[in-house]
Amino acid sequence: MQYSDAFLKDILTRTKVVAVVGVSMNPVRPSYYVARYLTLKGFKVVPVNPGNAGQRLFGQEVRASLSDCPDTVDMVDIFRRSEHVTPIVEEALQVFPELRTVWMQIGVENAEAAALAEARGIDVIQNRCPKIEYQRLFGELRMGGFNTGVISSKL
Repeated sequence: MQYSDAFLKDILTRTKVVAVVGVSMNPVRPSYYVARYLTLKGFKVVPVNPGNAGQRLFGQEVRASLSDCPDTVDMVDIFRRSEHVTPIVEEALQVFPELRTVWMQIGVENAEAAALAEARGIDVIQNRCPKIEYQRLFGELRMGGFNTGVISSKL
């Protein structure tokens, strides 16, 4: 999947509330540190994991499902296997009338779910990580010596 830097940056700039489906309470799991990173960058993260419902993570109550989320959500970030994505997107479309983005993590792709969201005018990102894209597009990877392909100054 090819996405322009401007498209990704626009999504990350306009997003304020992210429901992270499949977040783990284990700090070594990618879903944990991505959700934590987004929280540290000022996003409100609503953790969703039925196995940990009722516990607290990053100052928020872990929800059993998207239907249990109390807030309007701008973006749903999905940490589930590709074959489990369609019901998640269907639920998100029912629960969040203001939803603007469905984001599927690295290794997660589902054409059916993407088509459902896109038919409603919702932006869809597949096989990408918002943490990595944020770091790349907003200059944090350059500090680690990575060539991000993003020119940040002009001569």
